[in-house]
Amino acid sequence: MIAILETHDPVRLGFLKMILEEGGLHPFVFDEGSAYRGALPSRLMVLESEVELARHLIAQAETSGPE
Repeated sequence: MIAILETHDPVRLGFLKMILEEGGLHPFVFDEGSAYRGALPSRLMVLESEVELARHLIAQAETSGPE
């Protein structure tokens, strides 16, 4: 598995995980409990074979705003 995102923001993490799942990917969150304590960022992980598509979906989700 490859980490494609590290964040302390649980809302962003949950949103992007949902985007990846809707895109047919299989994301997994590592260190989720740490984000609430602020010690370590949570990591959004995907299979190596899904990295390119995951990065594309995240970039698309973060650049598209309300119209």
